Amino acid sequence: MRVLTPLGRGTAAASAVLYAAGWWLGYPEPAALAVAGLVAVVAAVLWTLPSPNLEVAREIAPVKVRRGEPASGVLTVTNRGRSVRGLSALDAAGATSVDVAVPALRRGARETVTYALPTGRRGEIPVGPLRLVRADPLNLARRVREYGSSETLLVRPKTVRLSVLPSGRAHHLEGPTSDRSPAGTATFHALREYVVGDELRHIHWKSSARTGTLMVRQLVDASLPTTAIVLDARPDAWADPDDFELAVDAAASVAVDAAGDRFPVRVLTGDGPVAGTRGGPEDAERLLDALTGVTFQDTERPAVDAARRVPAGGSLIVVAPGTDTDLGRIASVRNRFDRVVLIRVRPEGPASPPPGVHVIDMASLDDLAAGWQAR
Repeated sequence: MRVLTPLGRGTAAASAVLYAAGWWLGYPEPAALAVAGLVAVVAAVLWTLPSPNLEVAREIAPVKVRRGEPASGVLTVTNRGRSVRGLSALDAAGATSVDVAVPALRRGARETVTYALPTGRRGEIPVGPLRLVRADPLNLARRVREYGSSETLLVRPKTVRLSVLPSGRAHHLEGPTSDRSPAGTATFHALREYVVGDELRHIHWKSSARTGTLMVRQLVDASLPTTAIVLDARPDAWADPDDFELAVDAAASVAVDAAGDRFPVRVLTGDGPVAGTRGGPEDAERLLDALTGVTFQDTERPAVDAARRVPAGGSLIVVAPGTDTDLGRIASVRNRFDRVVLIRVRPEGPASPPPGVHVIDMASLDDLAAGWQAR
């Protein structure tokens, strides 16, 4: 596509007006200047007339980054035709464009240019298509050609390393025994002598016959505690979108660390589940991908209500704005969980949390790490 730049259009219009004024008034000087301007515009169009024979490739490295981390576009241009100069490139990155300077290319030359892509905002950032621009020295005309297709740069939430959050109960094979474990999680641990109150269905008759003493199977709850993370995504609750981004970063930090320590994780908003994993290092990547797409939700339902749909036990983490925290709702679900932590983003004042609820006030991820360590 060949077009006149705003400067080129202005020069052509001014030359036409100047020529008409010189002709009307009978002065040759304005007409001469007008002709010079029109010649410059025509020369600019002729400059961009040849279509360069180029091979263009663009890569994104890396394709997944955390918010604020560097990501680059790598542009490789190979000239298969005559020497060409005056090239530049425009690469779309979401709603913005990135200018890329391309050096002059001799026949057969190949040049690689690296340029930074914006990663300040979380989300799936479409990159491309790449537009290669050839302009004349006066920037009066330019020729634009698109190369390739769009790719996606995934800008995921920023995270900070946190320590393991105990659930308040031992959920492992060496922990306290239980005859009331959830279905499917009761695991045989050892045999012991019968005591009054033990259920008869747990008596191990073969061992009892061999020892002459009633022996019962000792069971433990082998299930791992779930970390449920509830994120308030109501647009009216967040006066500043940057505060919501910080809230997503906080939720991601908790989720990634819990999954990395092989604990099951559930992430929810007022609209329902966002992601759920059984726990493991590979699950941390899936959680980050899922949280990348979290946006404001058109709902008036308080996020804490989503915790009522989570099975009891484990840890509940509530991430909420510091100006609109419904402590009463948190108190109403407190007894369903072993441990409850409220993370308030940029609070305006101190909170009076219900008994058993630990509060972390944060204005940055460093505050979250410090508060998490001191909980």
